[in-house]
Amino acid sequence: MKRCYLLLKTALIACTLPVSAQSVPGATTKTICITHANVIDVINNKTLPDQTIIIDNDRIVLTGSSKKLKVPAGATTIDATGRFVMPGMTDAHIHFFQSGGLYTRPDALDLRHVYPYEKDQQWVKDHLSDLMARYLACGITTVADVGGPLRNFSIRDQAAKDSLSTNAWVTGPLISTYLPPNLDKNDPPIVKVTTPDEARELVRKQLPYKPDFIKIWYIVVPGQPAESTLHIVRAAIEESHAHGLKVAVHGTEYQTAKLAVSAGADILVHSVDDKLFDNEMLQLLKSHQTVYIPTLTVMHGYKRAFTQQFDFPAQDLAYGDPFMLGTLTDLQHIDSSVAKFSYKQLRTRHHVPSEEDTIMLKNLQLAQDAGINIVTGTDAGNIGTLHASSYFTELKAMESAGLTNMEIIRAATINAAKGFGKDKDYGSIEKGKVADLLLLSKDPLQDLNALAHIETLIHRGKTIDAQKLLPVTPEILAQEQLNAYNARNIDAFLAPYSDSVVISDQATGQVIMKGKEQMRQRYSGLFERAKNLHCQLVSRMVLGNTVIDQESVTGMGNKPSEAIAIYTIENGKIAHVSFIFPAPY
Repeated sequence: MKRCYLLLKTALIACTLPVSAQSVPGATTKTICITHANVIDVINNKTLPDQTIIIDNDRIVLTGSSKKLKVPAGATTIDATGRFVMPGMTDAHIHFFQSGGLYTRPDALDLRHVYPYEKDQQWVKDHLSDLMARYLACGITTVADVGGPLRNFSIRDQAAKDSLSTNAWVTGPLISTYLPPNLDKNDPPIVKVTTPDEARELVRKQLPYKPDFIKIWYIVVPGQPAESTLHIVRAAIEESHAHGLKVAVHGTEYQTAKLAVSAGADILVHSVDDKLFDNEMLQLLKSHQTVYIPTLTVMHGYKRAFTQQFDFPAQDLAYGDPFMLGTLTDLQHIDSSVAKFSYKQLRTRHHVPSEEDTIMLKNLQLAQDAGINIVTGTDAGNIGTLHASSYFTELKAMESAGLTNMEIIRAATINAAKGFGKDKDYGSIEKGKVADLLLLSKDPLQDLNALAHIETLIHRGKTIDAQKLLPVTPEILAQEQLNAYNARNIDAFLAPYSDSVVISDQATGQVIMKGKEQMRQRYSGLFERAKNLHCQLVSRMVLGNTVIDQESVTGMGNKPSEAIAIYTIENGKIAHVSFIFPAPY
């Protein structure tokens, strides 16, 4: 097989052509006037019909009835008749130092001997611009990185200059009561402190970088009283407040959350998952005006990766980074002795949803009913929680907790801005604020699915075609169809293919299938029958418009089916596939 593979590489180098670089949408800074829009007013909880929004450079300069406001001479006009305009959304809990892939948290799953942690970290650095663009494509115009290496601050500075990057609110290393193993020690994302003085010093160390807030990782190990490190937490909070900085705290237990809020924490970045809120806790949150970010779905990502039980939502397959998504199924071909556990055995112990999930959903509804400031965040970057694409799943989880669509949209916009002290510039459609807007074809107050597919957004006053933000390369197309194959999602699987795609046998030239409909019929049956279907990518070559994958497919018999697949891309779609050796279908 190796000999055939090398011969094929040699032959194809001469006949493939390079793909031209994808053009990136540009935008001018002249005046933009949106007319006849249905504006979602997140301040007053209502929709304002037939509105005009006038934008100059990066700011909203005027809003009002289209019957009263005149379009300025020379302005670019967007007729939004029948459309809905809302503020850009915020993911208030992400981590830039994590990729979302299987190898990004070696403290939770140590596979460094399979895939070096340094390689994962370099991947994140190399793909930050792409991740930022993916956030915009999902309607997320602002992210808050709630703890990571000091390089977070340079990421924020670069994002402010890049018109195709989100706004970034960041802090530095997590001030922690616990140190996880195996993470970067040169520019650590988490720093353990053991005394109040050390906690204060770590706050002061970040001040020259002008953090947007400070983050504390309030971790207690089994058998350790939460009170034992409270003095350290309190010192960090006091020092932060002395410098005018809000403090976000990770405290997932009732007791750590309660103690943190009592000590002055401004933001809880996770749900409490071990006990239902009582009136005392709700009153404490309310009286301290504490922000509550539930992050309902992040643990699902871990559990599904560790048990290899996936139901990838359409947003992950369409908007998530395809290469990081692809790593999530790797445990199916990594030997259990290497991984040091069996994902099949874990299935009997870990279930989604869990008891903790039920508690989190109930606590979210209790907090909402009590008037607590709820803010949307995903904890993106953790294993199985992909940057950008995981956001819609979080919104739907909030819906399942019982929140109304307006409550969810407020949590994604104005609540986030208020919670981080940024509402002077962000969070609503008002005069003087940064022009971060989403133009929607359907009403999200009637159906949250209106947020699942963003067509147009305005970011810092520039109009962007959201669908042109996602890169399309031969390798990405090949990876997207591979991911969907492993997810057994027929629609996502067919999406990268042209309508007239031809699948053939390389040796004989015989056409096996022609057109998407024949593919749908053949592969739909396979996806239905083979519940444990998995295609391992053994190796890949990209030669201009051609991608050559060596594949090993399991789940269809007693032994793997080996093949080489040659994908030829034309006009941004897979136009032809030829197989060498038995084909995987």
